[in-house]
Amino acid sequence: MRFDVYRYKSPWGALYCVFDGPFLAELAIKERPLSLETSPLSSIPPLTGPFAVELDRYFEGTLERFSQRVKLVMGTPFEQRVWRALGRIPYGETRSYKWIAEQAGSPAGFRAAGQALGKNPLPIIVPCHRVVAADGSVGGFSCGIEVKQWLLEHEKTSKKQEF
Repeated sequence: MRFDVYRYKSPWGALYCVFDGPFLAELAIKERPLSLETSPLSSIPPLTGPFAVELDRYFEGTLERFSQRVKLVMGTPFEQRVWRALGRIPYGETRSYKWIAEQAGSPAGFRAAGQALGKNPLPIIVPCHRVVAADGSVGGFSCGIEVKQWLLEHEKTSKKQEF
């Protein structure tokens, strides 16, 4: 399997976009993508084209939903159910870990749902940052709490604007 990898500059650092043909298969934030264990990061070309435009629009606050096609090439059936459930959380809103577990068919599995969120290969696109603790606190995020807080505030602020 051959993957194409591109770099995108976000407000808090590099995003590495891994494509399997026309499908986005992985989005790594501030870290080396799993599929690039040996390649030098300096050799990765910048992202251009429609997905780059979508990312620009998202970070400008004028895009609520990505149209980029994705391919979840990893994950257990439960993890994939959790990741699909994330798409049902509206832009600018949050849901609890318990809600995600229920949506994935395992109401008592909120800890397992949290672990599945931590393995999400497509953060931002598959919006795991929209899941927070039941008490409203931010909870965890595989890309760092500061990035999660930024994304939540960005979406909350952008949602108040007219699109």
